[in-house]
Amino acid sequence: MFRQLILGIGNNRLVSHAIQQYGLRLGASRFIAGPDLGDAIHVVRQLNQVGVEATLDSLGESVDRLEKATKARDNYLHMLDVIQKRGVQSHVSLKLTMMGLELSVDEARENVRQIVARANQYGNFVRIDMEDSRFTSATLKLFEDVWGEYPHNVGVVLQAYLYRTIDDLKTLSGMGKNFRIVKGAYMEPVSVAYPSKPDVDDNYVRLVKYSLSHGNYTAVATHDEAIVGQVLRYVKRHHISSDQFEFQMLYGVKQSILQDLANEGYRTRVYVPWGRDWYAYYLRRVAERPANLLFFARNLMRR
Repeated sequence: MFRQLILGIGNNRLVSHAIQQYGLRLGASRFIAGPDLGDAIHVVRQLNQVGVEATLDSLGESVDRLEKATKARDNYLHMLDVIQKRGVQSHVSLKLTMMGLELSVDEARENVRQIVARANQYGNFVRIDMEDSRFTSATLKLFEDVWGEYPHNVGVVLQAYLYRTIDDLKTLSGMGKNFRIVKGAYMEPVSVAYPSKPDVDDNYVRLVKYSLSHGNYTAVATHDEAIVGQVLRYVKRHHISSDQFEFQMLYGVKQSILQDLANEGYRTRVYVPWGRDWYAYYLRRVAERPANLLFFARNLMRR
């Protein structure tokens, strides 16, 4: 209910205009590294210095012209070049609608293939994000197409709140595939997604255990300390190698927990978004937790 309320209000034209005009100064910068790639690289370097890796995400979603998709592709190629040149430890993460998925599946596939080819050249890695459920099947198909050519350089996100995800995982598993498992942040109808948090949490743990037990590299992307504890107990009990999984969290959220995990010797990664098209991402972060809305409100009151 809270998520639906916030997403509904946030999509109001007047509200969105006001937040986009003042949001970074009112607290959105807690969750976004900055408007420019240089800002993001600075954040990544700070994370690396304390033993934490990163995933850089250039913010933006659906494009309305293929020329914009080409520009987004070139931006990611440049990002990989800069990561290599600066010597920072970071992957990249992208959305297929930014690569032109809604306009042409073939064009989107080729854009992603070029980005993954560049990552392969540098020994780096590309994570294909999952968007709302309209794009799930197309995203998984495109992932498999590119994975067939570059199996060590591309992975995909799976969302625990979708009923279908356990079947998708069973179909996709094997051959050392790489999955990032998240709870899910889009507003979905009950016809396709679990409506209650306990059900999502239960499914999340089930997905992680299945992925680990079937030989996939598994990125456990959650801020839920109880779930982190369950995963740690599972990997210890089943003697799962620490090079088969990592823990991931979002920039600006509970990083002390991730730091503790890094200090214990686990591989850790922070998802670091950057760019000027930050509003949709920020709105989802606010909708996820009431505490994020309170953080924004406190900053507003200080002005």
